[in-house]
Amino acid sequence: MLALVAALLWAAWVSRALSEPRQQIVTVRLAETIAGFVDAEARAEQDPEASQARVLAFLQASERAVAEMGTDGRVVLVGEAVLAGDAPDATDELRMRIARQLGQGGGQ
Repeated sequence: MLALVAALLWAAWVSRALSEPRQQIVTVRLAETIAGFVDAEARAEQDPEASQARVLAFLQASERAVAEMGTDGRVVLVGEAVLAGDAPDATDELRMRIARQLGQGGGQ
């Protein structure tokens, strides 16, 4: 009887451990990404109002992309604020998400 109770408790613990979402911590170089876009816009020498609208759309897409990335147990840290650790860098994923949102007209 004791072995049966122990087996049931062990099975319940294993089921709970397997069903819990796994947390993953990643970093993104957000300031670098934004600065790169703003610099490119400044060098383009286009209409200031249109450039300002594109920068605003980029900032909004950046915010949404970081929010999307921070789901399903994933923690997104701004790389410029991380002092130590070996968290994977997800900046490339952030840039792809921003480009996808801008391509879908998500900033308008």
